[in-house]
Amino acid sequence: MRLRQALIIFVMAFASPGLGDGALADGLLQVKSEEAAAKPDLALAARLFARDGPLALTREEGAVPGWSVTTPDGLIGHIASTWEITESVGYSGRPIDILVAVTRDGRIAGARLIRQSEPVLTLGISESDIADYVDGFAGVDLTRQPTIDFADRPDLPDVISRATVSTGVIRDAILRTARTLALAQGRGTAIDQIGFRPMSWDALLAEGALARTTVSLDQARVALSAAKMPPPPGEAPFLDLWVGILDPPTIGRNLLGQALFTRAMAVLGPGETALFVASRGLHSHRGTDWRRTGEFDRIAVIQDEKTITFESGDYLRIDRLAAAGAPDVKEMSLFRLPAGRFDPALSFRVEVTASRDTGGEPVSMGISVDYTLPAQFLLPPEMAPETEPLWVSAWQRKRFEIVGVGLMLTTLAVILFLQEAFVRRPALWRWGRITFLSVTLVWLGWIAGGQLSVVQVVAFLQSLLTGFRWETFLIDPVIFMLWGFVALGLLFWGRGVYCGWLCPFGALQELTNEIAKRLRIPQIAVPFGVHERLWAIKYTAFVAILGLSFYSMDQALVLAEIEPFKTAMSMRFMRAWPFVLFVVALLVAGLFIERFYCRYLCPLGAALAIPAKLKLFDWLRRRPQCGRECRLCETKCMVGAIDPIGRINPNECVLCLHCQTIYHDPNTCLVLKRRARPTAPTARENSP
Repeated sequence: MRLRQALIIFVMAFASPGLGDGALADGLLQVKSEEAAAKPDLALAARLFARDGPLALTREEGAVPGWSVTTPDGLIGHIASTWEITESVGYSGRPIDILVAVTRDGRIAGARLIRQSEPVLTLGISESDIADYVDGFAGVDLTRQPTIDFADRPDLPDVISRATVSTGVIRDAILRTARTLALAQGRGTAIDQIGFRPMSWDALLAEGALARTTVSLDQARVALSAAKMPPPPGEAPFLDLWVGILDPPTIGRNLLGQALFTRAMAVLGPGETALFVASRGLHSHRGTDWRRTGEFDRIAVIQDEKTITFESGDYLRIDRLAAAGAPDVKEMSLFRLPAGRFDPALSFRVEVTASRDTGGEPVSMGISVDYTLPAQFLLPPEMAPETEPLWVSAWQRKRFEIVGVGLMLTTLAVILFLQEAFVRRPALWRWGRITFLSVTLVWLGWIAGGQLSVVQVVAFLQSLLTGFRWETFLIDPVIFMLWGFVALGLLFWGRGVYCGWLCPFGALQELTNEIAKRLRIPQIAVPFGVHERLWAIKYTAFVAILGLSFYSMDQALVLAEIEPFKTAMSMRFMRAWPFVLFVVALLVAGLFIERFYCRYLCPLGAALAIPAKLKLFDWLRRRPQCGRECRLCETKCMVGAIDPIGRINPNECVLCLHCQTIYHDPNTCLVLKRRARPTAPTARENSP
């Protein structure tokens, strides 16, 4: 418990300085990084567009900030930063910044990697490999019909083997940024995201950019007359409601100001739309229940018989308006409308519900306002629609791996839930475990690439601070499924659900030690006092890697080389000799001390042990005699997780279930042997 509390304090001490600026958003913009986006120079612009003549770079603000590139003959294209446009975050949890150049005819002229902190360098992949991959996007036609299966796009470079997640994120960032740039130039979008005219609040209303409806207290009193407490009488507004689409800069920039408008547009995904809602009066358009439930139950958007509701993650509170002449309103909100289900070019209705208690069924009234984005803010579509997210294609491509991992996880869940039936049969336990570990090593580790790493833990924590995105972690379905199962398993069984059954390197250690025992290689019994103190090494390693990641992810990745997983699993020992020698040394040590690396060095095991303190169940059975009259389980435990008085340390237990086979085996357990003697058993031996 003390270790977990200390780690939480340690993380918060590093994390707290960067949290202040994100506080102005309730849901949509909770934490934003202040990392500066890369800026191109003339030399880089010339290389990206393959031009030798004089060029000029002009910074352009707006919904899609970037730089226009011109020659004496006129505009040739635009350059934008992936970090500024899409806030591209890599698997490390840190920004990936690539400058992408797009021509006027909707092609990628070139791309240049400026910054990345991905763990690919620890996989034997060089910076030049990544740079060559990024260069391969030159010439991609953005007007071509997108496809979920990237195998159908020979014009796109293939992801780099052993770095599919990181290079997949890079590909997604480049394509999204390039498409956003092309759309901003009026190619294929239904909304004019470039044009801007200064306009006051009244001018926006007169032009139809905003729609308004008002319901007085008297009108609401009539509609809600059956309520126990109907609204009071009067001509004051019960609800004065304004709505509008924010995406056109003429609307959004005038209403919010440049800074807030840019931030709001930056978090919209491809095809998503920002809805502005403002109100005043006795009734609130958003209420307060959403803070408890996470869902807005008062407001909905209706279009083509489809009703769109909102969750807290779709919402951004607005505290002030920048438009001249704006009225004094009570509440202002920005809601994110989903891509695919909403078309901003079509008319829609915003409906706010007001309900009152009657003592029985509540009485309700709907307050609606119809809205159509004026034609002057629309452009004719010319470009193919946005492609599906990268993670969708990844899950479709890896159907075989997904099914295989699903079967493994289902089998393991059955074993652990029905463990008593499993461990009562020692032969079934022994050969079932060896078979499962063999599948874990060969198929999950070497074929499917299912080796988890402390780098992923650090990446997850970093992403919570810099802007968490599910799609980053969904890109690798095998890793995502494993982490999902492990997260749930920590609550049921503790860290052993992964360390003891699903870790390929752990399986390699156990299987090689099993061979060593059959060859009669002597096993070293580490004294418990020394053994217990050596545990601190792995916890220190984890805290050091995590703490260093807040200072330098690159240095943290170097320190994470204490993990042999990349060498043994990802690269299958095809790596420089110092790394291979390190893995061999660990495996040799494991021949004499079973699971030597798991016991003393593994930072991932330490990271999993900390939240395992929250374990809800304890299904490993013990007797009062354990550790007092019998210490057999202690001597047989493969990782020394049982102390001299018979207690199982959940931080160290890998859930191999060996102690449970002894517990139930009348031919092995000394207590059961004494019970089987013809003499009358003692009272203590009758206890469970």
